[in-house]
Amino acid sequence: MLKLTHKASGRHFLQIPGPTNVPDRVLRAMDNPTIDHRGPEFQTIGRKVLADIRRVFQTEGPVVIYGASGTGAWEAALVNTLSPGDAVLMYETGHFAALWKKMSQRLGLVPEFLPGDWRQGIDAQLIAARLSEDKQHKIKAVCIVHNETSTGVTADVAAVRGAIDGARHPALLMVDTISSLASIDYRHGEWGVDVTVAGSQKGLMLPPGLSFNALSEKAIAASRSAKLTKAYWAWDEILEANKNGFWPYTPPTNLIYGLSAACDMLLEEGLANVFARHQRFAEATRRAVRAWGLEIFCANPAAFSSSLTAVLLPEGHDADKYRKVVLDHFDMSLGTGLAKLAGKVFRIGHLGDFNDLTLMGTLAGVEMGLSLAGIPHNKGGVAAAMDYLVGHTAS
Repeated sequence: MLKLTHKASGRHFLQIPGPTNVPDRVLRAMDNPTIDHRGPEFQTIGRKVLADIRRVFQTEGPVVIYGASGTGAWEAALVNTLSPGDAVLMYETGHFAALWKKMSQRLGLVPEFLPGDWRQGIDAQLIAARLSEDKQHKIKAVCIVHNETSTGVTADVAAVRGAIDGARHPALLMVDTISSLASIDYRHGEWGVDVTVAGSQKGLMLPPGLSFNALSEKAIAASRSAKLTKAYWAWDEILEANKNGFWPYTPPTNLIYGLSAACDMLLEEGLANVFARHQRFAEATRRAVRAWGLEIFCANPAAFSSSLTAVLLPEGHDADKYRKVVLDHFDMSLGTGLAKLAGKVFRIGHLGDFNDLTLMGTLAGVEMGLSLAGIPHNKGGVAAAMDYLVGHTAS
């Protein structure tokens, strides 16, 4: 099979766990002319988007929208609710949990990192035990990642909320849903989350550039006494302007158009159907991986991600070299291994604007790439996934 030496025909397969493919409907919404962000036409769009995004987060509370990446939303969650020297409890689930911890240190907080092996998810009992020891309530927040993008491992957010409540601890609960929102069932309101962090470039099917904080009343109350320095990230002015459908600064107007269209797509399909669609593709992918004789990195079936699957290659085989083979031959991008997983895993993104044939094309490229790269494997992964899809057709 020839290696690509020129611009490949057909579309590029972007099968990383985000940014994801942007649907035509969203692209067409974004290419409308920019309008006056202080005028009545934008006000109508602003009010609609602020109402729709609450439904996506499954909350009746406010959702703050920033022109930023998910990293900005991490910072906004911390600086709006905490003060210098505050202790925060975090859980080592992967690369992005570690980055959030690093940020908290740089902001002058004192994070405590409960150790994990990156493969199992969160043990809520460990959080409960640590909070029970904190008799003076020095820990002001518990920060977790719902879906760890580096590993394909999810957390049981409701169980963590139960752990905090069971310990009778007043700590805020903050959750990163950057690679799970609009892909995996997530209920900000029902699960009692105080701040939910999200970004635009994954399940919301937008380009990078928007980030989100969904807020509880408890979080808003905490923001009134928090002492960490903030200006752009401050909630108060944004919340006040949002009451009338505006922002206190120039918002990313065309991304707001796109968000409106993306919310329409999600709500028309129905969130329950969106989540079921992602679960179906994830299970088909896992069946392919098992048929190849390869190892799913997530070792706990209860924590399997519906957004992505991280695949561990056999000892002695470089996952990045394999990814290059796939890119060179099939013009398909797979996710790289991050931090201590560099060169050991590749990640298949199956989230966002995604259907059966997109998945089959993706898995076919993965299987052909395994052969070309000389990775020991069994044939038949694509067939196993196809059999599952046919036997579990979408309703």
